[in-house]
Amino acid sequence: MATVSHTETDMALPPPYLTLPSEEMEGPVREMKEQLATLQDSEKGHTEALQLLQRQLTETKSSAKGLRATIGEAFERLQRFLRERQKAMLEELETDTARTLSDIEHKIQRFSQQLRDVKEGIGILQERLNETGRHDFLEGVALTSERIKGKIHETNLTYEDFPTSKYMGPLQYTIWKSLFQDISPVPAALTLDPITAHQRLILSDDCTIVAYGNLHPQPLQDSPRRFDVEVSVLGAEGFGSGVHYWEVMVSEKTQWMIGVANETVSRKGSIQIQPSRGFYCVVMHDGNQYSACTEPWTRLNVKSKLEKVGVYLDYPKGLLVFYNADDMSWLYTYREKTFPAKLCPYFSPGQSHANGKNVQPLRINTVRL
Repeated sequence: MATVSHTETDMALPPPYLTLPSEEMEGPVREMKEQLATLQDSEKGHTEALQLLQRQLTETKSSAKGLRATIGEAFERLQRFLRERQKAMLEELETDTARTLSDIEHKIQRFSQQLRDVKEGIGILQERLNETGRHDFLEGVALTSERIKGKIHETNLTYEDFPTSKYMGPLQYTIWKSLFQDISPVPAALTLDPITAHQRLILSDDCTIVAYGNLHPQPLQDSPRRFDVEVSVLGAEGFGSGVHYWEVMVSEKTQWMIGVANETVSRKGSIQIQPSRGFYCVVMHDGNQYSACTEPWTRLNVKSKLEKVGVYLDYPKGLLVFYNADDMSWLYTYREKTFPAKLCPYFSPGQSHANGKNVQPLRINTVRL
């Protein structure tokens, strides 16, 4: 067998450092660099996405823990209220029961004594009547009459009824009314600000109802505060602190927009109703569709036509939440780190049409507790 030397083998193989012509390498190198850049971008994107997801995971767990505590505290407060109300009512019942029983027992003792007196008087008189044949009968009449006077009692029975109706009435309603005394936030008593109302809007005398008027625009004095294109009106009171809740009747309408607006929003010209412009609203449009006025709009999952919308504003926490006020089912939540300005309730009844559609007004619902 012939022996092959290393030198011969090395000479048979191309050296690893053999340089190819630059024109042959240019295309593959460029492609590999592009792929590397793409993968590096993908690595960065995935890393950032994972970091974001990890933050969201932590925040979600933390939020869920906080919400569990909030829900627990809310129901514990309700249960504590009910326990305290039950205890107070039972104590009141015991007081009424003890007073009524004491009164009855006192009367039983008094009437029992009077009954004994009456029976004793009857016995005395019957005994004397059996002695009518005696010659000295008349001599004892005066004495007998005197003895009988103390035995005669009128059966004038008066007593207070046990107050069953006090406890058998609408107990749940009574408790419900008491419960509302502790409600927070107390529903806001809103009114509309006529100075901000578009000239085609008609407000009620008490400024709680707004409708679109198809007649000629009202000859109103222009003001920097008045909307001149958007058929809108703001609430008379703005909120720059605290927690607030109000309700708006939207029944039988096919178009409306409600929410809040920064008190500094532009009132002139066509306005984009969106958070970046200072508006946080939900809208009914196209007859039966509901959306949050985000950028772009967010379609809301509403199972049945809304009759009444609740608006919950927690200004310190930067929260604005919309509810179906009939069953308090959630509609949408706006979140901000902080609101940049005082917020005013915002209302737009939308335009009404000659065919009679959308002629109904928006009505601020006064929640009576």
